[in-house]
Amino acid sequence: MNKTELRKKYKALRTALSTEAIEEFSLEIANNLLKLDVWEGDFYHLFLSIAEQKEVDTEFILHILQGKDKNVVIPRTDIEHNNLINYLLTETTKIKKNRWNIPEPVDGIEIPSEKIDVVFVPLLAFDKNGHRIGYGKGYYDKFLSTCKPDIIKIGLSFFEAEEAFEDVYTSDIPLDYCITPKQVYRF
Repeated sequence: MNKTELRKKYKALRTALSTEAIEEFSLEIANNLLKLDVWEGDFYHLFLSIAEQKEVDTEFILHILQGKDKNVVIPRTDIEHNNLINYLLTETTKIKKNRWNIPEPVDGIEIPSEKIDVVFVPLLAFDKNGHRIGYGKGYYDKFLSTCKPDIIKIGLSFFEAEEAFEDVYTSDIPLDYCITPKQVYRF
């Protein structure tokens, strides 16, 4: 299947998930994340889930990061430049949903992408080579291309890996790991 077909397939699979399943799977993903040796960094980029898209609930991962006293960085979409601007999450950070229902910081302390050590990457599907399919706008590939070369990229998925994608582009940046409720994939 190509990316367009896979997007459609995985959006339908997510739509079929109940609220209870999303919560259970998200907790299992967070617990599997604890098996990784990725806790030496200082700055951790975490997307805030779009509930309407039935994304992995990252609240559990947020609690882990806060418990480990990590600096949590959250993105805001820069539509004009097709990019992400990253802000430090603090007690005073105001969050507001944008036009796509993405919860985003209104403003705050901007963190350069070069400072980020680990990125949790949203996705619809991934393959056994670490390639991911997002919503198709390229925000994360563009953002990841501005990060330091040794940044750790971790995808989060309710579903297991596809064998391989047909249409991988040179601008697609592969993951280092993908965490599902059942296992940890290393690439």
